[in-house]
Amino acid sequence: MADRPALTLTDVVAGYAGPPVLNGLSLVVEAGHLITVVGPNGHGKTTLLKTISGLVGLRQGEITLDGASLGGLRPDIIAARGVAHVPQGDMLFPQMSVEENLQMGAYAERDRHVIAERLDEVFVRLPKLAERRRQLASTLSGGERRMVGIGRGLMMGGRVMLIDEPSLGLAPLVIEQIYAVIADLKASGRSILLVEENPARVIGLADRIHLLDNGRFVWSGLPDDLMARDELLATYLGG
Repeated sequence: MADRPALTLTDVVAGYAGPPVLNGLSLVVEAGHLITVVGPNGHGKTTLLKTISGLVGLRQGEITLDGASLGGLRPDIIAARGVAHVPQGDMLFPQMSVEENLQMGAYAERDRHVIAERLDEVFVRLPKLAERRRQLASTLSGGERRMVGIGRGLMMGGRVMLIDEPSLGLAPLVIEQIYAVIADLKASGRSILLVEENPARVIGLADRIHLLDNGRFVWSGLPDDLMARDELLATYLGG
């Protein structure tokens, strides 16, 4: 039996003022799968995630979550329906504590018991945050800040997580720690659409990979297959 689609994009065209940034993108994130989009900087990866979460307007095409259209909905409604966006960079409230930042992810949830359960899950999956729960976000290391961002996404309770360049600006050892967290999230059954610049980081983790250039997918397939395509890597990712 085929895997059930959680998130589907069909012929998506989107952008800011002027010409579109995304030009007819289609992809499927099956339930429980991790799909990765790689490509050069400035070619539409972040815009793709922002379009799904409603931060960039959808001009043409269709985006569905569990078969229900997200097109034209406000970002808060899209989040409430189950899309949890972990943006590029930290995007934390620096003068709020770790726990307060995490709770901001559950702003749309009114059930205190649900919020408490989600917070417990975050602290189990990210025990370092439990140690830092009273600490101001401004005092955290880069890796800890990134973990708070992921934890805040978990607090949203989404059906699908959109994670934008989780390794950006981090040291290699910290990147390994972040990807261990992402692997754990996938193992728990979460559906994930991940944006990354380096495809080597998702070997053994991604179920499928899409190479994005100038707003179009120029290649799609398995991560191992992309890593064997030296010409593609050299042309689009610098080797």
